[in-house]
Amino acid sequence: MNIDIYKSHYKQLLYLGIPIMLGQLGIIVLGFADTMMIGHHTTEELAAASFTNNIFTLAIIFGTGFSYGLTPVIGELFGRNNTGGIGRVLRNSLFANSLIAIALTIIMGTLYFYIDRLGQPTELLPFIRPYYIVLLISLIFVMLFNSFKQFADGITDTRTSMWILIGGNILNIIGNYILIYGKLGFPELGLLGAGLSTLFSRIVMLAVFIFLFFFSARYHPYFEGFKQSKLNRPDFKRLNALGWPVGLQMGMETASFSLSAIMIGWLGSMELAAHQIVVTVSTIGYMIYYGMGAAIAIRVSNFKGQKDMKNVRRTANAGFHIITTLAIIASLLFYSLRNTMGGWFTDNIEVNKLVTMLVPLLIAYQLGDGMQITFANALRGISDVKPMMVIAFIAYFIIALPVGYLCGFVFGWGLSGVWMAFPFGLFSAGILLYMRFKKKTQKIIL
Repeated sequence: MNIDIYKSHYKQLLYLGIPIMLGQLGIIVLGFADTMMIGHHTTEELAAASFTNNIFTLAIIFGTGFSYGLTPVIGELFGRNNTGGIGRVLRNSLFANSLIAIALTIIMGTLYFYIDRLGQPTELLPFIRPYYIVLLISLIFVMLFNSFKQFADGITDTRTSMWILIGGNILNIIGNYILIYGKLGFPELGLLGAGLSTLFSRIVMLAVFIFLFFFSARYHPYFEGFKQSKLNRPDFKRLNALGWPVGLQMGMETASFSLSAIMIGWLGSMELAAHQIVVTVSTIGYMIYYGMGAAIAIRVSNFKGQKDMKNVRRTANAGFHIITTLAIIASLLFYSLRNTMGGWFTDNIEVNKLVTMLVPLLIAYQLGDGMQITFANALRGISDVKPMMVIAFIAYFIIALPVGYLCGFVFGWGLSGVWMAFPFGLFSAGILLYMRFKKKTQKIIL
């Protein structure tokens, strides 16, 4: 490998990716703080949070994936310096994301009435129900924020999103402390307090982004295009054509975790609590990889807009080199913390033993996770998204979930057996996505 070819790509990817990763790091810190505060309040609330968060992560990740359809469109327009077109597409994206948010709210609201039929421990239901309702209300604010974030990322302004995410997460952590434990004269609300704090911080983050878009000088050229444009069918159709496949691809990946959490709930509250802790820790890798993955999608879409396919491939390869390095670092970190990470979140000895047992499986799928994130984002950058749905279905529904059920319940391996789903699913997805990207870009270059 000729390193000199990739030096400029490494530099530009890190320039774009580091602010996104820092914003994602704020989400990681929030996840840690949430889980620590809830876990030290009661173990039952920790288990309830595990179930509810896994269910809602499915909806949020699908919605986020749908919004990612905006990035390659913005990136191509930015590569051609079409500021008016960018504002027009953002207006259509806000409309499309609002419709998706309403649909997700209806679906998740319907599921609420069937929670007691999902086989979860009955002692968790009083904690799950109110927390679920608050998270349901917050969905619309997440989706609208995503539109503004993808717009900013698409024009290579990744720092604004970073600061808003960091500020919002700090606000959320402070709210958690006050409302979970009942500080500063507020009632002690436990898990419900964590939900209310999350809702408030999501409203504030959206409000800040709206204010900046309407009144900052940096966004003025795009605001003019936004103000002068109207909703139109071509933009709406293109955003849906790109958004649905990406949303379904990411949604199916998340579904493998969410449905696995339901299966883990059949094993008991201790297993569910341990699963929540390790999934929380795993976001260190996932969120950082996705920060760099977003940078890959931005750079790839910019080069596609310039019709420079050689640098499209070089960008993806350089991104994979960086993400592989990050995966090795994350794996070493997880291994060094394997005997202590459980104690950060709970004093329960049984839960801590289960956490230690899961760490080798967490390490086992890091490279596969990084690989699938790299080439999913590269394909998103060149707008080749429809095959990603098929690949995700094969990797997560045909391979991962059956492996988890077979190992967990048929072979009787319990919690570690269910977790076998993740290495199998993520490596399968990574290999298939890489093969698709290689085939597609070779065909274009030829």
